[in-house]
Amino acid sequence: MSEALQIADLIKVPVANLEVGMFVAAIETNGRLAVTHAGKLSKRSSIGMLKAKGIQYVWVDAGRSDVAPPSPNAAANAAIEPPPPTPPVPKSPAKPANRQQAQNNAKLLLTEAKGLIRKVLSETFEGKAIEVEPFAALADNMIESVMGHSDALKCVSALRSKDAYLLEHSVNVAVLLVTFGRYLNFDRAMLKLLAIGGILHDIGKVKVDDAVLNKPGKLTPEEFEHMKLHQVYAMPIMAEADGIDQISKDVCLMHHEKLDGNGYPRGLKGNEIPLHGRMSCIVDIYDALTATRCYKEAMSPAAAFKILLSLTPFHLDESLVYEFIRCIGVYPVGSLVELSDGRVGIVWDTADRDVLHPIVKCFYNNKLKQLTPVELVDVKSSALNIERGISPSSMDVDPSPFYSA
Repeated sequence: MSEALQIADLIKVPVANLEVGMFVAAIETNGRLAVTHAGKLSKRSSIGMLKAKGIQYVWVDAGRSDVAPPSPNAAANAAIEPPPPTPPVPKSPAKPANRQQAQNNAKLLLTEAKGLIRKVLSETFEGKAIEVEPFAALADNMIESVMGHSDALKCVSALRSKDAYLLEHSVNVAVLLVTFGRYLNFDRAMLKLLAIGGILHDIGKVKVDDAVLNKPGKLTPEEFEHMKLHQVYAMPIMAEADGIDQISKDVCLMHHEKLDGNGYPRGLKGNEIPLHGRMSCIVDIYDALTATRCYKEAMSPAAAFKILLSLTPFHLDESLVYEFIRCIGVYPVGSLVELSDGRVGIVWDTADRDVLHPIVKCFYNNKLKQLTPVELVDVKSSALNIERGISPSSMDVDPSPFYSA
């Protein structure tokens, strides 16, 4: 417990009893107090994040709060029967014996996922209702892959093709939601619902005119209004879906909403958009920005992060965007970086190291404009450093072959 914290002036409050306007002076975790996140609660989403991380109690400074916290007696009584803790995310299963095996497994998973999405798009177009069972099984496998060898999955999913955007985007949004949810300490059941919602989040596009959906250029205002209808089309599809949880439906139906109420399809505003809905907004935009499309090249993660931040606080939740950036990392696995000696490589491994010192698989020299012998460089133990992240479109060579283990 911090000596600087005047505990006598504070009131212990269950997170379930927090209100916007209360000043949180400390967070209690396993009997210890942390004061690094002290501040006044300005958004409901901040309370949701505390719940998502499994935090049960905080200490509120009544004198600095706009809203009076419950009395110490009330807080004490509430503490007698605390809410059940968030079930812990299971420990990651043992990693496959080698990177090659892990990437092969990831390729099989993503191929299966794209095949299932292609099948459900076809069936939805024919008017058949969605059944949750196949997606539930796929979500379980996706969670296992994220927990088991996420670096392999990230490298494989970083390989994008221009002619399979809808399939790859649906899979990647699901993977990113699971990754983000795991970072926020969501339990496994919640991760599964996020994955199912991510896989199905663009299901309404099956009703959009192909000429608009696949147009190799900027949409006209009329075409954009037609494209926006995919969320309207998704509403009856989700309503008729058999056994899909409301959280998964929210992910599908809220990823184009905005905090200021100017989003679509329902124009939800502020607290009307729950935490998982806000997450889907961030993840959907990030993946779209970092994907290669028929009319644009992929953007680097760093450039995409800048755009995400520019959309706060009116469109996206600012605190949640920062959490997402911390989750993904400045140089995510699978992204391209240039080292201080001019070599370019793929961020290959970030396990047990800080975000600025990954292992990089180098294959090209940007100064000499030529391929180099492939070498794994451990930036942590090297005199080199990462100069910048780069987008695949800036390369004179196709980096795709070097993603194989």
